[in-house]
Amino acid sequence: MAVGPATFPEVMHPVAGFKLGTASAGVKTPGRKDLVLMELCEEATIAGVFTLNAFCAAPVQICKKHMPEAATRYLVVNTGNANAGTGEEGYQDAVTTCQAVSDLCQTPLASVLPFSTGVIGEKLPVEKLVEAMPAAKSALAEDGWDDAAEGILTTDTRIKGASRQFEYQGKAVTLTGISKGSGMIKPNMATMLGYVATDAEVDSELLQSLLSDATNCSFNRITVDSDTSTNDSCMLVATGKSGVVVSAEDQNLLSQFKEALNGVMQELAHAIVRDGEGATKFVTVQVESATTQDEALKTAFEIAHSPLVKTALFASDPNWGRILAVVGRAGIDNLDLEALQIYLGDVCIVSKGGRDAQYTEEAGQAVMDQEEILIRVVLNRGDIAETVWTTDLSHGYVSINADYRS
Repeated sequence: MAVGPATFPEVMHPVAGFKLGTASAGVKTPGRKDLVLMELCEEATIAGVFTLNAFCAAPVQICKKHMPEAATRYLVVNTGNANAGTGEEGYQDAVTTCQAVSDLCQTPLASVLPFSTGVIGEKLPVEKLVEAMPAAKSALAEDGWDDAAEGILTTDTRIKGASRQFEYQGKAVTLTGISKGSGMIKPNMATMLGYVATDAEVDSELLQSLLSDATNCSFNRITVDSDTSTNDSCMLVATGKSGVVVSAEDQNLLSQFKEALNGVMQELAHAIVRDGEGATKFVTVQVESATTQDEALKTAFEIAHSPLVKTALFASDPNWGRILAVVGRAGIDNLDLEALQIYLGDVCIVSKGGRDAQYTEEAGQAVMDQEEILIRVVLNRGDIAETVWTTDLSHGYVSINADYRS
């Protein structure tokens, strides 16, 4: 189940200097694409953001170790097994996976970054990954995005991708990316898994800053179930093959690049919410006129995480009192109830401390019957606004997660 039509682009523009190869290792399901190898050109730079979960998976630990040690040349991703909560054995299994790429591609061990997603707490079938690695290498191609998007999925029902190009001084700049995620989504510095590549040249320090900023307005603004994964990782690669150099010295180009990057990242983040486990609604929660960003975000996420609000959304029930109650417990200091306004779409449901005088149940019902819903909270106490995106909470979510390991 997913909300709205599929959003995967008809054209995923290849990024010169970045190749992807996909194979089937049979990690969990025989014959399923579940192993992806990505190759970076020698001059490429890379940036990454990772989960802040204290039980971060072995692959995340190794990524953080390898990135400062050598120029990254390969990313290797498996689905079907998270290799998290697996202790020292899991760490060594992730090293073995990297070593297989190192030997096969004649590259230093530290130039390989591993990523895993799937069931937590189970031993990684590393022998299967090693055996399938040559097939993934043979499949390496700059147009391998579609297969790779499929090869990183777990409970997802759709592949997720975004691709944009813009022209600068007669040269085309490309940004293309894929992501996966459907449940255990309340990212903390990243999404479940995300990979974006560009053919612009960007030094590693600026690239990291751009990725962190883009993540904070995309993947760190989505939630399905308020759970942060042990494996969340998002990587940004710049190959430099377009000949366009993005730097702080050229603010016009930097602005265009930021706009394109943020657009790609938000598309990927929205695709995750639309494919949230059991989702039937795509919900935007917008908090306006707050005094601080923290106040706005905390209020928005409190609404987005509320089981009572989310189940009302699933039922298309305009039970506006649930939203009012969440705003009241969000911890806003000296909240002026008389100034507060709450809207469903364009319908004002709360003002002057209670039900708006013009509100009708029919008007609220018309909004709740829609597949895409906007909840607006206007605090009227400052000039800060923040937006998060979420889903409803359905029977499907419970069923998917009750049956996940079977």
